[in-house]
Amino acid sequence: MKDYRIEEATSEDLNVVERGLVEYNLSKVPLIQEKAFIPVNLVVRDSEGQIVAGVDSRLYCWNCCYVDMLWVKEENRKCGYGNILLNEVERVAKEKGAYLIHLDTFDFQAKDFYLKHGYEIFGVLEDCPKGHNRYYLKKNL
Repeated sequence: MKDYRIEEATSEDLNVVERGLVEYNLSKVPLIQEKAFIPVNLVVRDSEGQIVAGVDSRLYCWNCCYVDMLWVKEENRKCGYGNILLNEVERVAKEKGAYLIHLDTFDFQAKDFYLKHGYEIFGVLEDCPKGHNRYYLKKNL
């Protein structure tokens, strides 16, 4: 084995790792959308301009969409902002050619919200964190 050292990665280092992984993946399954990653990031602002909800998602390589985060400020929950954001992400993803959307959520977060929107559970990581479950959900668009 060659000499090596392990260091904390910088953001530039992680860009190298990401490019390497994307390059490898694309050598196995060709890119079928215009770019490897297309962000679909949205926020909802109140009348004072404060963010009350937001979503961080992206279409990736093969016309799939991953929702990384969807958040609604606690006092604004049950106002429909989560519905609006999720519906808009799905609309944009479908418009850009996505056929599948997926995400994960914890049992103390929004599992029932996603199930209500037609998502199905395809995996569960039990006891992560201790005493809770992490759910992996998907929906065909």
